[in-house]
Order: sequence, then structure tokens, then C-alpha cells
Amino acid sequence: MHLLLIEDDLDLGRALQSALKVEGLSSEWRRRAADAPVLLDDEAFDCVLLDLGLPDGSGFDLLARWREQGCVAPIIVITAHGAVEDRLRGLNGGADDFVLKPFVTSELIARIHAVLRRAARQASERWAIGDLVIEPRRHSVQRAGQPVALSPREFQILLELAREPGVVMAKNLLAQRMTPLGEALDSSALEVHVSNLRRKIGADCIRTVRGVGYLLVTP
Repeated sequence: MHLLLIEDDLDLGRALQSALKVEGLSSEWRRRAADAPVLLDDEAFDCVLLDLGLPDGSGFDLLARWREQGCVAPIIVITAHGAVEDRLRGLNGGADDFVLKPFVTSELIARIHAVLRRAARQASERWAIGDLVIEPRRHSVQRAGQPVALSPREFQILLELAREPGVVMAKNLLAQRMTPLGEALDSSALEVHVSNLRRKIGADCIRTVRGVGYLLVTP
């Protein structure tokens, strides 16, 4: 999963990127409002950590602009402004959560996973899709009660498909979402990983839509 971090504090930004990396979450870090994407691509970022007090503008303005554009990516506001009015403005403006500084990093990580679960329409740490059970934080997969050993690439592909079971994900988008884990995947490499994933979890779980992409089959 790939996050966008917008935070001007050097020490905090470095600490957050390190903590995210430990959790297996990649991130891009911007320090000014001017460096933030004008158009926030839901397909490029799974979640946004947004500081309100930026040196050249307000995080509120970024939040409002992105939501007006129709961006649906989860956005967590991180700020030292603890006034009730600020929290209400952020939440009413489209923020999915509001975390006050100073905060415990482990709590922020838990909140990130919580908003990602909600975005994926999952209510717990266990994603149950038929007899397939995925536990993202443990990098654990079971099929019919039996553990399935997957490589990091295979697990990430399964996780992306499991976000919207029964919905086709285009090959180019799936390959793009693998990029934060390392080198970009070309089409042939992606097909090899999907083939290996099918062999391990069952060919009936993943369907190929010719000329489009893949979908995780729901019972």
C-alpha cells in the first residue's frame, strides 16, 4: 500500500516514513502545499496523511480541493490544532480521521489500517471472501482453513484484488500498484505472478477478463 505524506517538520516526516516502512507501507513525502498534487489520484495513493499547518498554505484548502474533485482516497489529518472547531471543520470537510500531535506512532498506524479497512469495505483485521481469509497486517492467507504461503508480490496482488471482490482491476493499474514495492512490473512479469498466485490459492479464485484485467471471484 502506498501513502502520500504531507508534513513540513523534517524530524517528524523522517520518523513517519521509517515507521511506515517497518509496517510494509511505502510513502511519498511532500513538505509544502505547493508540492502537493493538484489532482489527487485515487489510484496512485491508498491513503493520505495531511498536516494542516503548512508553511505556504493550509491543509484545509488541500482537503477541500481534493474532495471537490471527487477524490475518495482516505485522508487522515495530523495536526497540533486541537480546537473542537478545527476537528469539526476537518471531519465535515471530508477527512476520514483526525490525529492530534504529539501522537504515538503505533496509534497512527492503527488508524491508517482502520481507514483502509473501511475503504476496502472490510470491518475487521480478517478479510473473509468465501473460504479465503486474508489478514493484511500479519501477511497471512488461508484457503479453506489451510495456510497459504505467498511471496510479497503475490500477497500484494491478492490484497489489491481483494479490496473490491468481483470488480475487474485493469492490468496496467495492478502493475502500477506493485511499483512501490520495487521495480515496476511489466505485463509478462505480472502474468507470471498472477499465475503463481492462482496455483497457490486455487485457479477458481481469480478470473481473467481478456483484454482488461483480473478479478477476485466471489462465491
